[in-house]
Amino acid sequence: MIRDPSPPPTGTGAAHPPPPEPALHAARRHLATLIGLGDRPGAPLLDSARSAWVRRLPYVLAVLLTLVLMPVAVHNLRESYGMDGAWAGLLGVTQTIPLLMAVVRPLPAWWVIFGSDVLCAALLSGSAQTQPWPWPPTAIIGYLALMVPLSQRESRRTLAAVWATTGVVGVLLEPLTPRGSDNTWMLLFLLAGVLLLIGLVVRERGDARRKLREQETISEAERARRTLLEERARIARELHDVVAHHMSVITVQADSAPYRIEGIPPRAQEEFAAIATTARESLTEMRRLLGVLRSAEAERDAGPEKAPQPGLEELPRLVEATVRAGVPVELTLPDEPVAPEPAVALSAYRIVQEALANVVRHAPGARTRVSVTRSSDGTVLTVLILNGPPPTPSTAWEASGTGHGLVGMRERVRLVKGSLSTGPLPDGGFMISAQLPLLLPLPIDKDPDSP
Repeated sequence: MIRDPSPPPTGTGAAHPPPPEPALHAARRHLATLIGLGDRPGAPLLDSARSAWVRRLPYVLAVLLTLVLMPVAVHNLRESYGMDGAWAGLLGVTQTIPLLMAVVRPLPAWWVIFGSDVLCAALLSGSAQTQPWPWPPTAIIGYLALMVPLSQRESRRTLAAVWATTGVVGVLLEPLTPRGSDNTWMLLFLLAGVLLLIGLVVRERGDARRKLREQETISEAERARRTLLEERARIARELHDVVAHHMSVITVQADSAPYRIEGIPPRAQEEFAAIATTARESLTEMRRLLGVLRSAEAERDAGPEKAPQPGLEELPRLVEATVRAGVPVELTLPDEPVAPEPAVALSAYRIVQEALANVVRHAPGARTRVSVTRSSDGTVLTVLILNGPPPTPSTAWEASGTGHGLVGMRERVRLVKGSLSTGPLPDGGFMISAQLPLLLPLPIDKDPDSP
């Protein structure tokens, strides 16, 4: 034989067909699939029941049926059919013991029981005169009991094959019927078909009801989602009608004040310019939030605004704006640059922003210290905001708050798997301390500010 001297192609681009499966292994695999040994154990009968006793009921019935049928089958084969004791014991065991595995593996149990029944019929073909044949009464009871779990586990095609095999084997054994015996193959064939059909109908009805419940659950979730979207749209309209309108008025008034009012000092003009800048930035964030609330696909799309979210690098500007509002703030940042996850950086910024806004509202003029530090092992970012008491209690713009700011802080910290500590200080001030992980080991929920 002449061989091709050229070497086979090599490299990443060469196609290497998988080696052919050995014929013996392929035959074993097909045989295991055919008899049901290749499948994993299925869900037991009544496995979805809420009560533990109901879930154990199939096992209890299988054990009781086996304990009752096995001695009766052995005694019947010995006394009524005159079979040898060893054969009677072997066939009595093989016709009943597989019922114990029928709860989770009914098809392999069927192969064992049906094969044992056929062997028993062949051995009794010459000595079953005046007795039921080819299936003794105990074999019929065990076989019909097996049809129940079989109909709940296997496909229509498998059930049809089982029923057809039962009839075909009965027809093939009919010529061997002993004289004077009662032929039982037609009885078993009809009863097995009835049980398989009833079991299949019950199973498919249960599947249909389960799918209907799942569809109802999905529909309920969709209704809840539509309700949420409608509520978000309503909130967006209210924010637009109230907050955004007033912020626009503030911006216009602050920008036009130097032109409308004569003799404004330069320092007052700078203050008006700072007010206009802050209001304009607030309007930008408000428009982005309105776009998110109005977008039905906000969770999947990028949203109307694609500007980067603020982070630690924006803290100096935030502190500067707060200082212009009359609150002395001292900011301390890490000596080395810190690059946390975007969600962590945004949470740190929002926490500082909300804390400084609370100081402006409830303790205007109070000395405030903002500190952002990193732990020695580089895994935790600590954000600390401390403010003292207001210079005079009467200067507070708001005597009480709704508490929504602290709730929002806790939600942000929870989103990034961190911790938050808040509370009043002995001197009348307030403390907010947040510990945020620099690295997020698990996916976090979507940030409420992100579009």
